[in-house]
Amino acid sequence: MSENKTQPTGMTVGEFIDSKVKANRQEDAWALVDMHTEITGHEPVMWGPSIIGFDTYHYVYDSGRQGHMPAAAFSPRAASQTLYIAQDFPGREELLEQLGKHKLSKGCVYITKLADVDMSVLRALIAASYKHTKEELDQPPL
Repeated sequence: MSENKTQPTGMTVGEFIDSKVKANRQEDAWALVDMHTEITGHEPVMWGPSIIGFDTYHYVYDSGRQGHMPAAAFSPRAASQTLYIAQDFPGREELLEQLGKHKLSKGCVYITKLADVDMSVLRALIAASYKHTKEELDQPPL
């Protein structure tokens, strides 16, 4: 079985933010690092070329494919901060309705500027997603 393309790398989060993130996005990226670190109790790790992850969880698909991914993560992209949020946890829709200006896809929340969102709601959203991931999605390896 093949390995995940997205794996932890040797690059530090500081190196990534300082050299790869646009200057106007760096402050928000550091704020998200601090928030995720506080919520998860884990230090950030670079996953692949652009994902900043915190803690891990083990997944097993019905097909038998399994692997590890960050339990909480975001990526400071050129157009927005992309937060990877679990899909089906209690209160998700209500939190998203209260969040403020954002765009949404299945498992991602896109925020152009942190100033556009309610930071207490964002904190609650990340915390609820992380808790759900660790309690409901984390599975022992086969």
